[in-house]
Amino acid sequence: MIISLLGYMGSGKSHISKNLSQKINFTLIDLDQKISEEHQQTIPEIFQNKGEIFFRKEEKRILEKILNSEDNIILSLGGGTPVYYNNMEIINEKSKSIFLRGSVKTLTERILLQKHTRPLIAKLEDSEVPEFIAKHLFERNPFYSKAHFTIDTDSKEPSNISDEIISLLKI
Repeated sequence: MIISLLGYMGSGKSHISKNLSQKINFTLIDLDQKISEEHQQTIPEIFQNKGEIFFRKEEKRILEKILNSEDNIILSLGGGTPVYYNNMEIINEKSKSIFLRGSVKTLTERILLQKHTRPLIAKLEDSEVPEFIAKHLFERNPFYSKAHFTIDTDSKEPSNISDEIISLLKI
C-alpha cells in the first residue's frame, strides 16, 4: 500500500509522514528530497539552474516511479505536485491520497516560523503572506479536494493525525 500525503506548505506533511511511518513501519519517501538527491541540488537550486518546467517534468517522472513500487510507502508530496500534468489522477489511481488541510491562519503561523527556508515566500513581507497563501489555496484546492480523504490539521498534533489516518485506512 502507498499512502500519499498532500497539502500546502506548512500543512504538516513532513512531520505527519515521519510519525505515521514509525507507527505503521512503512518506508518514508519525501518526493522533493528524492528529486534533490537524484539531481544533487536543492529544490531552489534546480528551479534556479534548470527552471520550473524541468523540475515539474522530473517531479512527474520520479512520482510515477515511486507510485509503481510494490512496497509499503508513505509518500510526502510537494505542495504543487497534485496541480501539474495528470499527477492527481495518477496519485489517486496508485495510492490512498490524504489531503492535510490547514486554515490560512494556521498555515501562515507555521510558514512564518520557517520563512527563510521557503523560497516562495522568503521575499514577501510578513503582512503579505496570508493573502499569498489564500490565493494559492484558491488555485490548488480543486486539485487537493480530489484526494480520497481530507483531514483538518488545525490544532492537532502529528501523532493524533497519524492515528486518524490509521483509522481511516483501517491499517
